[in-house]
This record gives sequence, C-alpha cells and structure tokens, in this order.
Amino acid sequence: MLRRLIVIVTAAILFSNSLTLAQTKKPKPPDQFPPSPLEITTPDPLLPRLPKDKQPLTLQEQQNLEPALDALNQQAAAKLQAGEQVAAFEIWNRELRLRRFLGSLAEVQALSRVGAIAWKQNDGEEVQYIVQRLQAIQKQAQSQKTTAQVDLELWRSLAQAYQNVRSIKLAVEAYDQVLLVVRQQKDTAAVVEMLKTIGELHLTWFDYTKAAPVYEELLSLATSLGERVNEVTYLQRLAYIYEQTQQPQQSLNILNKLVDIYTNENNLTEIPELKLAIAANYESLAKKDPNLLLEAFQNYQEAYTTAWQLREYVRAGDALQKLISLYRSQGQIDEALQASQILVQIQTQSANFYGIMQAYDQIGQLYLEQKDFPQALTAFKKGLEIAQQLKHEEAYFTKQIEKISSNR
Repeated sequence: MLRRLIVIVTAAILFSNSLTLAQTKKPKPPDQFPPSPLEITTPDPLLPRLPKDKQPLTLQEQQNLEPALDALNQQAAAKLQAGEQVAAFEIWNRELRLRRFLGSLAEVQALSRVGAIAWKQNDGEEVQYIVQRLQAIQKQAQSQKTTAQVDLELWRSLAQAYQNVRSIKLAVEAYDQVLLVVRQQKDTAAVVEMLKTIGELHLTWFDYTKAAPVYEELLSLATSLGERVNEVTYLQRLAYIYEQTQQPQQSLNILNKLVDIYTNENNLTEIPELKLAIAANYESLAKKDPNLLLEAFQNYQEAYTTAWQLREYVRAGDALQKLISLYRSQGQIDEALQASQILVQIQTQSANFYGIMQAYDQIGQLYLEQKDFPQALTAFKKGLEIAQQLKHEEAYFTKQIEKISSNR
C-alpha cells in the first residue's frame, strides 16, 4: 500500500513539474501568413537536374522545359474554367516556380499573366505571393544593374505586372526606372511614352497631385515640338487636374492657353465652356482679391455672348444664370433683373419650359427684394401659367401669389 502511494505521489510531482514547464514555456506564435507556394524548393520532375551553385539551365534545357510549362498553363486554365480555382492556382504556382529557371524576364511575364487572373478571381493571397516574388526580382535587378546595363524590357515587364495586380505605387517606381534611363539616352519618344503611362496611372487612381507635374512636362515637350494636337490634349488634362485639386490660379493659366489656341484656330465652339470655367476661377480668387470680380463678370458675359452667337442657347442660359447669381451676390438687383428678362427669351428660344418657369420665379424673387409687389405678382402669375402646363410646382406659385395678394 505504501509502495503504491509513493508511486502515485511521484507521478503527481512529475506531472506537476511538466505542467509548470509547459506553462512557463511560451507557445510559438503562428505565422502571420502561410509560406509562399512560389518559394517551395522540393525537386520537380520536370527539371532535368537541380542547377548547382545557382548555375542556370543550358539553352537546350530551357528550350526543353518551356513547352512543359506552357502545358501546365493550359492545364491550370482548364481547371479554372471547370470551376476548380484552388487546383488551378496550385498548377499555376508550380509553373511559376519553374519559370524562374528560364530567366527573370520569362518569370516576370508569367507572374504578370497569373497575377492578372488572380486579381480578376479576387484571390488576395495569390496576389500577395506574386507581389512578393516581383519585389524580390526587382531587388535583385537593382542590386545588379549599372545605368548602362539596365534591362529596360525587364523593368517594363515588372511595371506591367504590378499594374495587373493593382500595385500602382510599385508600378510607378518601375516605370520611373525606365524613365531615368531613356532620359539619359535622350530618347524623346520613349520619354513621352513613359510620362504618358505614368500620368495615366496617377489619374486612374485619382492622384492628381502627382499627375500634375507629369502633364506639365508633357505639355512643355509638345509645345517645344510644335505638336498642337498633343498640346491641346495635355492642356485639357491639366485643366481637369487643377479643377479637381481646386487650384484656381493654375487652372486659369491653362484655360487661357486653351482659349488662345481655339481662338487662333477660329474654333469658337469650345469658348463658352472655357469662359465659364475661367469666370468661376476668378470668382473663387475674388474671395481674397475683390478686384478680380470684374474679370469674373467679363468672362461670364463673354461666355453668354459667344454662346448666343453660336446659337447654343443652353450654354448661353447657363452663362447668363451664373451672371445673374453674381449680380445678386453683389446686390446689383437691377442688373440681375435685366439679365433675368433676357434669360426668359433664351429659354423660350430653346423651348425650355422648365427653364422659363424658373426664370419667372427668379424675377419674382428679385422684385420682392425691391418690394415691387405688383411686378413680383405679374412674374409669379406667368410662372404659374407655365407650371400648370408642366403640372409641376403649381402649389408653390399659387402660394407666392396668395402671399403677395394678402399683403397688399
């Protein structure tokens, strides 16, 4: 009995000690991400041999391997088509592991292809593996290069691959590397190509701040080369960029250049819209410098006049409405009334009955500000006639008429 008790006590002590050790020994934290399937080093039957000392396969061995890898790509595509996405990417990952034995360019092009598919299939984990591998290749290329030895095709392929997986910042970094080299080579056509690509990337991802200097440089190049069509295109891009970033002074510089070009080419169709934008920028700048309001008035008037001459009544109406709003903001009610009467004529000319109704409402409100109740009543009655035809806002105009009538 005693012997049995000793055995039990001893076992309990050993268990207690082991438990204490287990409690004091911190468990290993799990890996944040599983290991990349692109880094598996298990020998593959498709390899003729394991390259020793990082020696690449011979040309003949590469040529023999390539058809087998193309076959893997086709197998993976068939699996995906059949709805077996996991199996498909297992095959593609095997292909990608083996593609690196064909050289960096071949591997990057394959990563680009599979990356585009992974993005489309919303496979974030696969995209992550591909980006990690692309970055490793990029790092190796940076460590090996000299300016004279930069592999432009590799860097272009890296940039495209990053684009395919929507890693735009990394794509721009790769294109910047290409841009650096073609600048040194004084290859103007290649410089323009790279700048356009980088600019479009920035615009696609709404990075207007970075897009602006790119298009400014493109504009400078186009102007120096006398490329009028491209010059206009870049000016339009910059006008949009500065509008989005709310930089009125920069916007004015660009819009005035466009006005000069269209005027010299006698292409007046674009002038009203440009003048409207110019006036709006002056109106914005006038918050700090009231003297610039005169420029805003003038450009709204020019927008209206040009649109009227071109019989573009909708634009003419837009310009006149902007002018009226500016008159009202400055307390120039008589001028606003005069412009509003012209607005009725323009809206009538363009058969815009809703616009006519709004114009009469505006006239009525302006007369109310002057406490000219008879004229306000007349305007609201005319507005009611249009409202009844449209079967819209009848109650509003009726209420305005009743309010004036009861106060007289």
